[in-house]
Amino acid sequence: MSCGSCKVADMLEGYVPYNDQERLDKYVILDYLRTSPDIFLRSNLKAHMTASAWIVNRSRTKVLMVFHRIYDSWSWTGGHADGDEDLLAVAMREAREETGVEALPVSPSIFSIEQLPVDGHYKNGLYVPSHMHLNVSYLLEADDSAPLKVKADENKAVAWFGLDEALTKPSPAERWVVDHIYAKLNSKLKEIL
Repeated sequence: MSCGSCKVADMLEGYVPYNDQERLDKYVILDYLRTSPDIFLRSNLKAHMTASAWIVNRSRTKVLMVFHRIYDSWSWTGGHADGDEDLLAVAMREAREETGVEALPVSPSIFSIEQLPVDGHYKNGLYVPSHMHLNVSYLLEADDSAPLKVKADENKAVAWFGLDEALTKPSPAERWVVDHIYAKLNSKLKEIL
């Protein structure tokens, strides 16, 4: 493992899983970190590290979502590490690029972890085979009055939704993500309020 990978592994070792999904996903992600030197690169066609953000407003009553082009659904922000082992920086960069807002961490600590299956698809005319995203999520906060900006090559729209409303916006095909990830993120958020 590189020193950066050691840092991510150390953060994950100290992370207390919220439920069985996180407990098992933590085990799998740590195993990949220990055994796959290219885990932070998309060139690893089996699985690679990603970072996401659950972006809330200052009163923590709304969440900022994007309408994702590939999935044709409302979703959180996030993206590939692409060699960057500072996953909080990745989550913040992706939030800014995908929404146009400056979102800052509520805490530098990991907010959630998950393995996310990605079906094979075409991106920029090239086929991307099915693989896993080994994802670390952060809770970020942004000004809900700041102007929003669509990243046209990745999303079609950006909007704020009430916490419960956010669970109704993704397409039916994204039901697993809503039930196991977004609902979990909202539950964790409500616990810290």
